[in-house]
Amino acid sequence: MLAGLVPAVFLGAVMVQNVFATTYVINDGGRTFSYTLYTTSAREALSAAGVELTEADDYTLEADTITVRRAPTVTLTYHGKSQIVVSQDETVRQLLKRLGIVLQENDVLSYPLQTVLQRGMELRIDRVENLEETFTREIPFETKILNAPELPEGVRETLASGRAGTLECRARITYVNGIETGREILDTKQTSPARDALIALGSGPAVDAGSGELRIGDGVILLPTGEKLTYTKVDYVRATAYTHTDEGCTTTTATGTTVRYGTVAVDPRYIPYGTRMFIVASDGSYVYGLAQAEDCGGDIKGDRMDLYMPTYKQCIAFGRRRCTVYFLG
Repeated sequence: MLAGLVPAVFLGAVMVQNVFATTYVINDGGRTFSYTLYTTSAREALSAAGVELTEADDYTLEADTITVRRAPTVTLTYHGKSQIVVSQDETVRQLLKRLGIVLQENDVLSYPLQTVLQRGMELRIDRVENLEETFTREIPFETKILNAPELPEGVRETLASGRAGTLECRARITYVNGIETGREILDTKQTSPARDALIALGSGPAVDAGSGELRIGDGVILLPTGEKLTYTKVDYVRATAYTHTDEGCTTTTATGTTVRYGTVAVDPRYIPYGTRMFIVASDGSYVYGLAQAEDCGGDIKGDRMDLYMPTYKQCIAFGRRRCTVYFLG
């Protein structure tokens, strides 16, 4: 008899709960949906339905319909810094007055003061300044290559170093919130001219051992030009050739000079920097001529030497040779 009463009691409890269950229709802006729960509190219903309210938001309850009234929030960006503010159905002028913001001389508004603010708007107040400033620009110099038949082919000599000039400029510069957004050049004045670099590039014949004009005697070297050199000692080295376009090479030597025909890479522990030499192939097949120790290299150790050549083709032609080095006095 008791067992038969249990389903009836349970069914009655469910019926009582259904009596107190409420289905709310929730209007939240453009979104409308229904939610059923056992409460008579509209706020609890909104919370259970996942509708979050800010302190400025409000709602109304009519019958079983809850209407959410969202506060008209706007984004206020003042001099580059943004914040979310709640508008109270007011104009731009009224909002600024309520917030205690006084417009400065250079402030620019994104909306007129009489504009009524609406939810989602962005009100910008930018500080725009147009200032005249003077600054200096560099005038780059040009490098001019001059043909020099009096120099051996490929040899380069610097006749004049280049120097950049300067240009004084007056400009109107626009700043928005302290950041430059535009620049208009009003006038320019050259304060110093640029000076071109002049490079002589040799196109004449190289000194050749087969000319028969080079004579080397005891302590004396007579050049084809008639110039006489004296040397104090002789040594023999294993020589190769390099140029400034080789990997890891530049036009500047280890001692800070500019590479040229006659620049030689040495082991400075073996041949000190600055040493002047006259170099020829030991078998007489090649005359490199006057040289000076100004550079070094990773594999230049002991009796090894690298002779600078202006072109890669000349380096290949030279290859590897045993050379005689005459150390000039």
